[in-house]
Amino acid sequence: MRSQQIIVIGGGAAGFFGAIAAANANPSAQVTLLEAGRQPLVKVSISGGGRCNVTHACFEPALLVQNYPRGGKALRGAFSRFQPRDVVAWFAAQDVNLKTELDGRMFPTTDDSATIVDCLIWAAKKAGVVLRTGIAVTKVRKLADEENCPSTKFVVELKSGEEFWCDRLLMATGSSPAGYKIAQNLGHQLESPVPSLFTFNIADPLLRELAGVSVDPVKLQLIAGKEGDLQKLEQTGALLVTHWGLSGPAVLKLSAWGARALHNCRYQATLQVNWLPQSHRDLLLKALQAAKTETPKRAIATYCPVNLPRRLWQYFMHKAEIADDLRWADLSNKAIAQLVSLLNASTYAIAGKGVFKEEFVTCGGINLKEIDFKTMESRICEGLYFAGEILDIDGVTGGFNFQSAWTTAWLAGQAIANRIS
Repeated sequence: MRSQQIIVIGGGAAGFFGAIAAANANPSAQVTLLEAGRQPLVKVSISGGGRCNVTHACFEPALLVQNYPRGGKALRGAFSRFQPRDVVAWFAAQDVNLKTELDGRMFPTTDDSATIVDCLIWAAKKAGVVLRTGIAVTKVRKLADEENCPSTKFVVELKSGEEFWCDRLLMATGSSPAGYKIAQNLGHQLESPVPSLFTFNIADPLLRELAGVSVDPVKLQLIAGKEGDLQKLEQTGALLVTHWGLSGPAVLKLSAWGARALHNCRYQATLQVNWLPQSHRDLLLKALQAAKTETPKRAIATYCPVNLPRRLWQYFMHKAEIADDLRWADLSNKAIAQLVSLLNASTYAIAGKGVFKEEFVTCGGINLKEIDFKTMESRICEGLYFAGEILDIDGVTGGFNFQSAWTTAWLAGQAIANRIS
């Protein structure tokens, strides 16, 4: 009796993890992993600034799913079966230890993404997975249950003209258009892919001069859409000023939750920033009035009575048209009120999006209603499984996108192996 044939398309995090899970769960099966690029795991190697943010130290599924603008509901049950704690244990079993940083992100103790890449490649080889790189898949055909091939379900056609036959197929092609096309040809619906996790371009020359200045926390409110169909989203966290506008965790999270709305309005929206959310408007007013009373001879430019970087404070002075040499005693009540308004609710026009490093995340993908999240098997096409970013799942920054990849891949691998054992 011939061994069962499993093919995994896509040599990224989800593809490797799914292939390893299937091979380990059913050692008699032949698992082949096909990657279009010459090098596998490229995204893993560049993630986290080259350190690889493997997962996040959030071990309660009900809390974990709150970090997914799309897919959280579907992942709730999946995380009860394989979650960050299981990822930590899996890598530890491969002699790769992870550490937790103050914000909850988890990295290998080596601070080197090559540790994760090498681990996955070694684990795949140990499990007997056959890795083939530079293999571009152009089409997948599903066969009827014919007498001469009762268990073979799919024919995978390559750009080279070569064909692979398999019993089960795992699609882990990320946000690749080729992967989407294959899934659609097999009967699946696609939620149109648009960017997620990006920075905001702000056309404010004075603000851009503050590149490198960070404030934590700030409170952001995004207003996107047209009159009658406005969406308002809020996010609190750290903000970073860049030479093109605004970035930092708060902006990235806001871009994820507002990904679809921002795409629909062509990334032309309004952003309101409360630079001191921990200080109520009345408290800010009292702090500035106290500075006028208690330090009347000091220059406003050199004495900031609130907790802000000096460069940012001087930026607000310029926005309020306050001269650099003006003393606190000479500051009018009207100018004080204007400063309070700027600190409490500065408004900026978003004029496009930037790229967050090289970590591309997509909102959109295969419709989740067409997937059985207990097994990751297609409800449309028997024997077809999905894992990773090809699905309409995306998380905020912090290791959550890798976690959904590990979870969906592990579930798919286990299900494929059990199905054909």
